Amino acid sequence: MAPRPRRRRLTRTLLAALVTASVAVPVSGAARPAEVPAPAPTAPGPLRDTTPAALARRYATTRADIRAAERAADAHGDHRRAAALRTMAAPARHFLAFDGRDGGRSAETYGDLSRADRIAVLVPGSDTGLDTYHRLRAGAQALQERLQRQPGIHPAVIAWLGYPTPATIGPAALTTARADAAAPQLRQFTAQLKNARPAARITVLCHSYGSVVCGRAAAGLPADDLVLYGSPGAGADYAADLHTRATVWAGRGAADWIRHVPHTRLPLPGTTLGFGTDPISPRFGARIFPAGDGGHSDYLKPGTRSLESLARITAGRSPDGGPDGAATAPHPAVEARRA
Repeated sequence: MAPRPRRRRLTRTLLAALVTASVAVPVSGAARPAEVPAPAPTAPGPLRDTTPAALARRYATTRADIRAAERAADAHGDHRRAAALRTMAAPARHFLAFDGRDGGRSAETYGDLSRADRIAVLVPGSDTGLDTYHRLRAGAQALQERLQRQPGIHPAVIAWLGYPTPATIGPAALTTARADAAAPQLRQFTAQLKNARPAARITVLCHSYGSVVCGRAAAGLPADDLVLYGSPGAGADYAADLHTRATVWAGRGAADWIRHVPHTRLPLPGTTLGFGTDPISPRFGARIFPAGDGGHSDYLKPGTRSLESLARITAGRSPDGGPDGAATAPHPAVEARRA
């Protein structure tokens, strides 16, 4: 009978958090980035061609779209957004996609995608947007730099900001609603990437609420590895319930506050409150990678154990220095549930 009282306590905790967040968000006067206007982007179409010439044309198109969004933000009086967009429009930046409307969407490449045989797709979590994009960029740069030190590979990293991320303190961060809406976009983008680079090994790296997006997108996602880190849960009780052929990894830094999030799920009309089993628990069945002692925002910081692990997984190598074949073998618990 013990599990039922425990479940009731977890449910009450989640409901209390939801009520608190619902009150806190309007009172806090949080910025509303979706209210900054931007013109419709020039549609570059699906990603089909990754030759240098085709990528150069695509990058030039998105750069022009970013500059148009910058002008609109400046005219609106949001000089912070305009400054962020001005930085993003620099000639050395390479965006596969950009849309400045409704808070902004983008996909930026680090490294030479035309030669890449190892591709990491970073899926960010809450409080990530055009105004805070520098944090996602810093992580992508750090991962690309670390991958370039891995021998015998040609890596590229893509920072995928393909959905309106929820605020950390807010009701949207407690349900799967935004992840449900984002999942088809991530699946479509990754499929285009796989079709354009069929021989490349693709790793999807999912941070915080981004792991909920990845969990919702997992079925049919053409990835070799799916990595959940700093995760509140993936919206599933078991890794096998994600219905993916990718190897599912999970890791959490010793100082990450996300460990205090209750791991339960409560179905509600039209959505689900909570995200299920802790991905690093043995019950979930993911492969655990060494994540070091860092906090929730430290996984991609240079010099960290977590960054080294994520780079090795992306390269197709064992994150703990063991035999590289272990990096591609499914967890025994996952195989058992598949059977």
